[in-house]
Amino acid sequence: MATSFFKKDSTDIITQNLLGHELTYNSPKGIIGGLIVEAEAYMGIEDTAAHSFQGHRSSANEALYAQAGTIYIYSIYGHYMLNVATQKVNEPQGILIRALQPTHRIKIMEQNRQQKGVNLTNGPGKLMAALGINSLELNLCPLQQTPLDISNRRVKCPQKIIAAPRVNVSQGNWHDRPLRFYVANNPYVSGIKKRDCDFQTNGWQ
Repeated sequence: MATSFFKKDSTDIITQNLLGHELTYNSPKGIIGGLIVEAEAYMGIEDTAAHSFQGHRSSANEALYAQAGTIYIYSIYGHYMLNVATQKVNEPQGILIRALQPTHRIKIMEQNRQQKGVNLTNGPGKLMAALGINSLELNLCPLQQTPLDISNRRVKCPQKIIAAPRVNVSQGNWHDRPLRFYVANNPYVSGIKKRDCDFQTNGWQ
């Protein structure tokens, strides 16, 4: 994917536009991955939930200050989170990829995570484990120079996109901002209830 995608609009719009694109990883066992069905926008120095709130900058979050399309990976409680920096250099905004609908070599992903079904990739730590990414090695790398890739265009178009507050954000003035976006009725969205899932269309047109 061209880096221009990650700076041509505001980060919340880019996040919505990312749904339906395919995220793939050229793993030692072959290309694996899936459709992006859920993601969160982090809007930079004014966003109380962002790692760059009030201009905080460290070796850990330096990727957010890099060029658009730079990978930002951090770990929390032993789980790795995949983010992509947006906007221009020194404008530290980004997108957290929260869930995938598997499409490529699903059996390899199941082996990586020892799980099947929606639980395979319905969360940010889960999808990284399914991809077999369990280190910070790709942090700070431009997306185009890594085994990760995101399709240039949507592979599928959502019937409807839902905007909701971000997960596990409970403090600060931005805690209830609707900056989490997901494909309505897709069973791989984190925390979605079974009664809200459409198992025939998965929420795609």
